[in-house]
Amino acid sequence: MEKQKIKIIVTGDICVNVLLWNILPQEEKKLNWENSINLHQLSVPGAAFLLAKMIALATDQTIISPVIPKENSFYHDHFLYSFVEIKPYPRSTNQKESKVYRLYRFMGFSGGTTNNNLNVLPLEEDVIDAPIVVIDDENNGFNQHAGYWPLAIKSTGITPVVFYKMDNPIEGNPLLQHLFRYHRDKTIIIINADDLRSKGVNISKSISWEKTAHDFTWQLENNPNLSFLLKCKHLIVIFGLEGVIYCENDDTHQSFLYFLPYEFEGDFRNNNDGEMYGLVSAFVAGFSTAFLEYKAEELPILIFQGIREGISAVRKYFYYGFGEKPDSSSFPNPLMFEQNLIKDTDPEYVQDVKIPNVLNREYQDNWCILQEKSSASISQMAFDLVKNGEENVLMHIPTAKFGKLKTIDRIEIESYRTIHNLISEYIVSKNANRPLSIAIFGTPGSGKSYGLNQMAISKFSESITKMSYNISQFSTVLELQKAFHQISDSNLRGKIPFVIFDEFDSYFHESWGWLKYFLSPMQDGIYKDEESFHPIGKAIFVFVGGTSSSFAEFCGEKIEIEKEKQLFLNKFKESKGPDFISRLRGYINILGPNQVNEFDQFFMIRRAMLIRSLLEQKFPHLINEKGTAQIDNGVLRAMLKIPKYKHESRSVEAIMDMSMLTQAKKWEQSFLPPKEQLKLHLDENVFLRYMMHDAIFSEKIDAIAELLRNKFNALDDAMVVTGDDVSLKWEELGESPKSFYRDHVKNIPEAILLIQYDVVYIDSKADNRIFSEQELNVLIQFEYKRRKIYDKMKNINFVSSAESSNDKIKLQIFQMVTLWINCLSESNFKLEKLNIINQHDISV
Repeated sequence: MEKQKIKIIVTGDICVNVLLWNILPQEEKKLNWENSINLHQLSVPGAAFLLAKMIALATDQTIISPVIPKENSFYHDHFLYSFVEIKPYPRSTNQKESKVYRLYRFMGFSGGTTNNNLNVLPLEEDVIDAPIVVIDDENNGFNQHAGYWPLAIKSTGITPVVFYKMDNPIEGNPLLQHLFRYHRDKTIIIINADDLRSKGVNISKSISWEKTAHDFTWQLENNPNLSFLLKCKHLIVIFGLEGVIYCENDDTHQSFLYFLPYEFEGDFRNNNDGEMYGLVSAFVAGFSTAFLEYKAEELPILIFQGIREGISAVRKYFYYGFGEKPDSSSFPNPLMFEQNLIKDTDPEYVQDVKIPNVLNREYQDNWCILQEKSSASISQMAFDLVKNGEENVLMHIPTAKFGKLKTIDRIEIESYRTIHNLISEYIVSKNANRPLSIAIFGTPGSGKSYGLNQMAISKFSESITKMSYNISQFSTVLELQKAFHQISDSNLRGKIPFVIFDEFDSYFHESWGWLKYFLSPMQDGIYKDEESFHPIGKAIFVFVGGTSSSFAEFCGEKIEIEKEKQLFLNKFKESKGPDFISRLRGYINILGPNQVNEFDQFFMIRRAMLIRSLLEQKFPHLINEKGTAQIDNGVLRAMLKIPKYKHESRSVEAIMDMSMLTQAKKWEQSFLPPKEQLKLHLDENVFLRYMMHDAIFSEKIDAIAELLRNKFNALDDAMVVTGDDVSLKWEELGESPKSFYRDHVKNIPEAILLIQYDVVYIDSKADNRIFSEQELNVLIQFEYKRRKIYDKMKNINFVSSAESSNDKIKLQIFQMVTLWINCLSESNFKLEKLNIINQHDISV
């Protein structure tokens, strides 16, 4: 028996969209007009008409919506008409040959009347018991006319779920107030983030998902213009085609971010030409598919599922556009609601994370999605990243990609994307009459120029021409003048010069001696040649620091002694440093493979990405067909955990080049360069200790297990382990209790990582330390879960008692965990702090 369809009401403001496009004659025709440019026109549904059609395609249910009178078709002075010009664009960046029509420009509105019923039509077959009501409020009159509202929401005794798409988010809205009063619990308000920004709400765009999320939640809590939105029990805000924030305001306020890890707000449209109207409608249509078997108690779960479906639908809607031939193609295309037809549009690609409800701005600036999404420790992620590749490890984490450059560090992402946005705006600007100036800082070997070069190549290659000068090699001002002359000449060829001034802060007669010669070109776009001035034109200046590892160091902000700082600032001012800074429009601090400070959490991930990238570029034969890197675990451990590389990225690359890997099938320890050569790039003794750790620890497992057993049994209130006869020596003990203690010791390093420590072998007995209460709780919970799995596999219970219980197991675990440090230190192992914060792990 066919399942009965549900009734969905779709209503709101109405509009007819008129598409206009030109077609050039393909062959010679008989009539003169046929040989000229043809203007085509097509009227298609818009606003609530379009939304109703989309939901009908998405759900295949009974849709009750306003209907255009058949006798009038689309032509009636009662309707509002929107005119848009459309043009053919490549379907996607990967399908340049296949083209679809998308919006080129909005031309304006026309039609309608001046009476109070402008753009409103009644529901001819309205029903009071519809379980779902969808309202398209474009602030064109519907929200003011209660007589046209559906019966299901006008009746206070009926409780449908309401999807309220609101284009003009203001509090003085009669329909919104009605929904707040009578249907708050089941009303889901859906808003476009750009509509909030148009009201002056300051939410960052396309910088990082973390910043966007916290900007929004802060504005929601503090901006009086948004306070009315806190009355919404369910609020969805759409950020482009890549992200959504869902806020649930009940007894407690909590927000969730849904995002695509390899894209940021606006990327999809920036990478694919043209525009489309109706994007939020496409989201709502996809969102509605999750509610076809609606149950009130499942509302939060359905919202989570619906958001994923909505993001998928809106991306496919943009992809298909108005079709290859608008006058014969289906619009909207029914395929936008089919699954797995287009790469990266599957709902499973959408990730989610809870946004911390913390108003402390310093904490917000340090919050990172990586901390929330990683179930493994940072070191384990780094290990897996090198072994198995980035896509297998980073598929749930925001990742910025610029050509061959990839970064997951929030600070770097925000810096690169800020600069990317600056360059994008500068290139398309028609009024730019002076260069765009950007600075890059980092330690020698950190790869300062590499990142920006990759960005330039991957994003702006068609608009720019690259030029580079090493200022430290200049000996006279005349050489810099010649460089500006070359830049000016290059500008005349039609492309914007992308100029790298390497080591701009180098010494020239005095510290920062070159800065004053850049001021006029940066500020006025001119340079002096002998006695005359010449225009440079549009250009992008990239100043790469040679003496300062960060912008703060360049400015003297890191100097703590007040007298030294004042001397620095006086000299810096004399050398025109503040004037130079005032002309910059952005800067990047490049974080290399070394840990910058104790708050630098992800240096090991940066190392892993660098090592994996170099292996793929230099020694691709070491990556097997499954994508697994053939590298010895000890070598990889040492490469990841060595405290410092003397020359940063150059040292990492040099160690690879010095190893005998050209014909190797695996990077074995024996292929590394000798100690004397390693010494050029790192502390060779520490490196070798890390490399030999696994082998040394494996050799000492029995000794540590025996020590642990002896110390445990010596406790006054020790819980007895089944099969362990305390009167017997270790050598006389049976294999079952021996196996128990060995397995316990083998898992100590993994447990220690959860509290951000590593087990390191040293040449002498280590000093003891004490676990904090928080650390101890994490270790006990880890060991408890491991023990439960171990007991189940072995089909045994190691607590010897007639009445065994979880409490007794936990007590035994507590007793053993407290002995770990003593056993390790007496076996010449110490705990070394990794200086990595992983909130997920600490809150197990």
